[in-house]
Formats: sequence, structure tokens, C-alpha cells
Amino acid sequence: MNVHWHRRDLRATDNRSLDAAAEAGTVLPVFVFDPEILEFASPPRVAFMLESLAELRSWYRDRGGDLLVATGNPRDELPRIARDHGADRVVWNRDYSGLARERDDAIREALSEVGIETESYDDALLYEPGSITTQDGEAYAVYSYFWRKWRDREKESVYPEPDAGRLADVSGDSLPSLADLGFDEPEASVPGGGTDAARRRLESFCEGPIYRYADRRDEPAADATSGLSPHLKWGTVGIRAVYEALEGARVEAPDDDAVESCDEFASQLAWREFYAHALAANPHVVTANYRSYENPIEWRTDPEAFQAWTDGKTGYPIVDAGMRQLRNEAVMHNRVRMIVASFLTKDLLLDWREGYAWFREKLVDHDTANDAGGWQWAAGTGTDAQPYFRIFNPTTQGERYDPDAEYIREHVPELEDAPAEAIHDWPDLDSEERSAVAPAYPDPIVDHATRREAAIEMFEAARGDG
Repeated sequence: MNVHWHRRDLRATDNRSLDAAAEAGTVLPVFVFDPEILEFASPPRVAFMLESLAELRSWYRDRGGDLLVATGNPRDELPRIARDHGADRVVWNRDYSGLARERDDAIREALSEVGIETESYDDALLYEPGSITTQDGEAYAVYSYFWRKWRDREKESVYPEPDAGRLADVSGDSLPSLADLGFDEPEASVPGGGTDAARRRLESFCEGPIYRYADRRDEPAADATSGLSPHLKWGTVGIRAVYEALEGARVEAPDDDAVESCDEFASQLAWREFYAHALAANPHVVTANYRSYENPIEWRTDPEAFQAWTDGKTGYPIVDAGMRQLRNEAVMHNRVRMIVASFLTKDLLLDWREGYAWFREKLVDHDTANDAGGWQWAAGTGTDAQPYFRIFNPTTQGERYDPDAEYIREHVPELEDAPAEAIHDWPDLDSEERSAVAPAYPDPIVDHATRREAAIEMFEAARGDG
């Protein structure tokens, strides 16, 4: 018998390790609630995970099997489960953070000590880390070079779901609740989890929004993105299934512009893999700058400014809309993520790690590689980062990507009756004008032009210029 250890692969279809286990014989699906991993979790992600696990368990039960659950250290639980059920092998899909790799090494050792074989597989990415490299065998630090190789390589096909006859005849315990795991109910309205929700999102996206993705993906008020990030985070949909759907949409594309949009979506999938490859090669980027400077960056310490940012009360409407969406929905539009990250690091001059930690706490789709990569890109310290002197102007970003202030009004009720022009001009209005337009909305906490110059000076000092 083979134990398949579910982790960030909460699905039965297009699951490489599960398929391998079923091909080898009887398979026993297992999920372990690991307290060490849960220390880095948050209510939105655990709620999404539990909903996805409940659906996955139902899938197994409908086919005569079950999902066995345990709570504890996998180094203890997996050998016990294997021994209790007569399994001689444990298999799983790999993750690429330093923490995940250390855990996997420890578990291989623990299982080997009791005579249990192990095997792990690359499943979350189309191309495993180390398979797309420079001529020197190094992970790429510039996305465009990585993209060309990623784009042109052959993609794997979707793995089939296991036959019902391959599932072990077992009966598992009930799933724990949020409270059982030590978490409060999330304050946000968390998107629905599970494979069915992922499949509906993917099908809906590929039937229409994907064809305007290139033109409208940066507009937070437009329904032009896939909404798949939580599902890719938790593996409720397989990356090969996503790419297969993308290819199907490309075949059905009505014109060249629609084909271009499909290619743009593919490039975003490649960005996800680029950051995963960077993390695997440089696990320190979660806590340390990828790009080194001659001198330390002298980030400010300003708890009040950080609190205003987290509360969505900076007086910059597009920033506040994004931060309130994060609190209320546990997600944030990708363009707005870049805007709020630039504002924290370049307007408030606060360390990107403070923003990363807040995102980790609030996002349902928090992914170590993507978030660390995105934050360091915005801060000018990461792979393929924007130059330190390129600083987002939150006012012009709002005007360009939310011209009618639809997104801002949706998430900032103090501005719901304000005209778009006044909303975008808010930082430049005087106090009397602001009081007349939206008396309950705060004044800007910083002057963008002043802080832009301070940010450039801060980075030039770190570079050793002058």
C-alpha cells in the first residue's frame, strides 16, 4: 500500500503524486495538520483549506475510500499511519521553500528509520526548479530570459484521477474546526474553496474574460482576471489543467487580439514559476534582500504610518481601497498590490518585510515565492526588480487604472458619493475642499513628491552614491 500525503495539492485530478501512488497499487490519502506549519497560517487560509479538505474528503468517500486526517508532527504521524495500515511507501508533491525542504528531509529520515520507502514529485509547477537555468546553471534573475525558455518548452498533460478500486477501504475521523486548530473566524469574506469552485472559475474565465485579459487585467474594477490564485496556492486545481484550458481558449480565440490575451495570461503563469525557481535557489529571500547594496537601506520606523496603511486610512484613495479589500475579502487585485507595496516602501519608507508579513496574515492566496518576489520587486531589492528611482505615483495610478473610481468607491464608502475627479485629486485638495467632498475621509498622511525624493536619497545612500 502507498500513502499519498496531501499538502498543497487538495485535489484528486491532475495530481502527479496521487497518480503515481495509484499506479503502483492501493493508495491511502492522508492529510496531517502540522502545528509547526500552522504557526505561519492565518484564519482566511485555514478556512479555505478546511473547505477544500471537506470537499476532497467527500470525493474520496463517494468512491469508497476516505481521507485520513491526523494532527501532530508528520515525522511522528506518517510512520504511525504507515505502520497501522501496512503501507510500505509514502509519497507526496514537493514544495520549494527552505522550511518545506527541511521538513521533507526530516520526514524522509524518520520514515527510512522504520523501513518505509519515500518518493516525492514535482507537481505545482510546469517546470521544476533547476530545469530552466542560465548557461552557467544558475536560476534566472531576469524574467524575460526565463519566459522565453518557459514559453517554448513542451508542457505535460493532465494526470488522471485514481480509479475507485485503487482507494484503500478505510474510515477517517472528522475534520477539525478553525477553533480546534486555534484560529478565530476570519474577519474577511473568504472566497469559496474546493475543486468545484476552482473548475467553475477556470471555465468562466476561459469562456470570455481571458480574451480581454491583455487590455484589462490591470483594471481592478474590471472582471478580467482569473481569480485562480487561491486555488493555485492550495492546489485545488492543477497547473497542467489550467494550461490545458488556456490552450483550449487560444484555439477558440475569435481574433489576434484574443490570442494575444491568452499569451499574456500564459506569461503570468510563467511569472509564478519564475518566482518559485528564484525561491528554490535563494531560500533566504523570504527574510533578506535578494539584491545587495553597499550599505544597509535605512528604512524608517513609523508604527502610526504602518497602522494607517493596514487600516486603509492613508488619504490616498487607491491605496486605501486596496487595503480595505484585503481586510474584507482576503484578496487584492494584482495591480493594486503593486501600488500599495510601492506606497509602503517608497512613500512611507517602511521595510518591505513589514508589508510581506501583513500580506501573509491577511491573504487567502499568500504564496511564499510570489509574495516575497512581489514585495522585493516593488521595493527595488529583488529579482528583476523595478529600479529604485521608478516610484509609483498613487494618484496617477488611480487615474490610469480606475479612471471612474469604481473600485475606489466600492471599497471606500466615505467616497461613494464623491465625483471621480475629486477622488483622484484628493491629495491636492485643500482642507475646505476635502471637507465639502468627503468629510469622513482622512487627509493624506504624507506628501508623495516629498517622500519620492526621500526614497531616492535613501536608496542612493544604500548604493553608496555621492
